Amino acid sequence: MKPEGTTPVDAEKISDGRRRWQDRFDAARKRDADFTTLSGMEVEPAYGPSEGVDDPRMERIGWPGEFPYTRGLYPTGYRGRAWTIRQFSGFGNAVQTNERYKMLLRSGGGGLSVAFDMPTLMGRDSDDPKSLGEVGHCGVAIDSAADMDVLFGGIPLADVTTSMTISGPAVPAFCMYLVAAERQGADISKLDGTLQTDIYKEYIAQKEWLFPPEPHLRLIGDLMEYCAHNIPRYKPLSVSGYHIREAGSTAAQELAFTVADGFGYVELGLSRDLDINVFAPGLSFFFDSHIDFFEEIAKFRAARRIWARWLRDVYGATSEKAQWMRFHTQTAGVSLTAQQPYNNVVRTGVEALAAVLGGTNSLHTNALDETLALPTEQSAEIALRTQAVLMEETGVTNVADPLGGSWYVEALTDKIEAEAEEIFRNILALGGETGDADGQSAGAITKAAMGSGRHEIGPITSGLLRGIEEGWFTAGIADAAFTYQQQLERGEKRVVGVNCHTETVSKDLEILRISGDVERDQVAALAKRKTDRDEAAVSAALKHMVDVSRTDANMIPAMLEATRVEATLGEICDALRIEWGEYIEPARF
Repeated sequence: MKPEGTTPVDAEKISDGRRRWQDRFDAARKRDADFTTLSGMEVEPAYGPSEGVDDPRMERIGWPGEFPYTRGLYPTGYRGRAWTIRQFSGFGNAVQTNERYKMLLRSGGGGLSVAFDMPTLMGRDSDDPKSLGEVGHCGVAIDSAADMDVLFGGIPLADVTTSMTISGPAVPAFCMYLVAAERQGADISKLDGTLQTDIYKEYIAQKEWLFPPEPHLRLIGDLMEYCAHNIPRYKPLSVSGYHIREAGSTAAQELAFTVADGFGYVELGLSRDLDINVFAPGLSFFFDSHIDFFEEIAKFRAARRIWARWLRDVYGATSEKAQWMRFHTQTAGVSLTAQQPYNNVVRTGVEALAAVLGGTNSLHTNALDETLALPTEQSAEIALRTQAVLMEETGVTNVADPLGGSWYVEALTDKIEAEAEEIFRNILALGGETGDADGQSAGAITKAAMGSGRHEIGPITSGLLRGIEEGWFTAGIADAAFTYQQQLERGEKRVVGVNCHTETVSKDLEILRISGDVERDQVAALAKRKTDRDEAAVSAALKHMVDVSRTDANMIPAMLEATRVEATLGEICDALRIEWGEYIEPARF
């Protein structure tokens, strides 16, 4: 007899799902590690409803490694493969950052993540007057492929996955990275890594754009094509919510704005006649892990579920990998405080644990001194060891989605998902999809509208561009940030060391300071490089690149040729600024 209140058919479906998961788990490769508790207790690799018991939530929750991937992408969870420890790092010049990378790799880092300085992020050379005083201060200065050679000297790019956090000038920076790999003798077709490239979030939050939206989208489309055909393992787009959250958004806004940006890039790929089952696995995501522990876990779980459903049901992806949302997480820089900075170690640990319990694929943990300066070597090691403690000591790798089925976590996951779907409806309405929308899901509306949006790329793209133009995204983030600030000032939200528990015996930290010699040396090295190169070859390559930009041809090969002859980042970007113009955000009051 079935327990009272159960539906035999649904209970049988759950049992069938459990058997499917078990078969896939048994067939998958597992790490050679101890997966018992600290006391030696055996635990199951995943948990669900008891045999024969129905749980109507299971259609939304599922099993690890199965659609809708609420509980993670793999049946083994972290028993198969732990998350990648990928610390974001870069400062001063390429020599100094290269030394830090080698330290991180020696200390357990599993991949590299490049932080560029502000001039590089804005597509300007170190000798540009607008770069004065900023060279090497918030990341590493990269002017040409020769700097990339030094940055990765002694680090075989064929064997290390590298993430680069740069969007406006992402494509020329990527070309310099490829040239550095070529000079190492690497097989370019087998490179693995991630380039951020996400220009939508620049207009929405971070503000590091170069050109108007259309030329940026053209470059991104070219990059997607090039990688799909030539470097299949490389991920040309990391759709970033991190900067949206750091600008002050809510968790639901971060999720919805980011995933909508991802839908826009899916539409871009489809508009290029790319096979979604080929290019969609090359899209990855980058999220913030903030201090509200359970909200963040729910956000990550909802994100995977939304992405899988839309990719399958709206955009037609049929392969599992095309429906997977792979994401990197960084703990919340905005949650760190200059007051009582040692408290930041605790905040980072909590945020990192939330990312892990939410199933992140890779993780960066912030250092305690990052509100004051770039991390010192000691604070960088503490941040790195935070991940090591979580991975090696806490047992969090033993069970896939250990909070799955929690009444609170599942309700919060559903609530965040519902808020995100409402935001998708608003974005579609911005793009002109306001017809018979009542009572329909955003997915149903979009499917009906595919190919008929105001913008030729697609209906979500139409809404994104309209929202950027009208300031809809920035206004939403500003309202959320203002609301939180008011709550903070009234004491309704509490931050230890800021508006409560303000007494302390802590002393000032020793912080990392970037010498002015870095800028002088970088400018001098760049001047020598320009003197030694073949100027005629540089001029010809830049002219050819601009000529190609006036056609429908893919621009990546021409840009690669320019970087091979040591055309600088600023020269490449300036040539295209002249051709395409610069974007100036409309004033709003």
